[in-house]
Amino acid sequence: MNSIYRLLKQPSFYRIFIWMLNHVPFAIPIKRLRETDSLLAFFPPKPAYPFHVIILPKKAVRSFSDLEPADPFLADLVTAAQSLVAENHLTSYRLIVNGGEYQEFPHLHFHLISNVGAGFIPAQGRAQRSPLQE
Repeated sequence: MNSIYRLLKQPSFYRIFIWMLNHVPFAIPIKRLRETDSLLAFFPPKPAYPFHVIILPKKAVRSFSDLEPADPFLADLVTAAQSLVAENHLTSYRLIVNGGEYQEFPHLHFHLISNVGAGFIPAQGRAQRSPLQE
């Protein structure tokens, strides 16, 4: 996965990634949870939490500081996050954006994460795969 991140830091590969998001999103091997004209939400290949969804804009936005306040992506982000929280009965969750040295992937993306709901069994203290991730 780190080799993909390194490739995407190169302008030509990043442009190919953005083109794929907008023209052939079916070629990206992910399970789509939400998709609009401006947004794509999916389970990451290697989730870090029992419930972990990546939400990213389809247009080229490298970081949060590059995002325009009136961008339609922001309204879609709120709608997608709220519906995923409700649909998965998440009683506790976080919506995270990383920037600067904390941002490994060179494209703006948000993480919707939770340790409760969607397969997490607090009494046993361990995670199970969500049926949505299968």
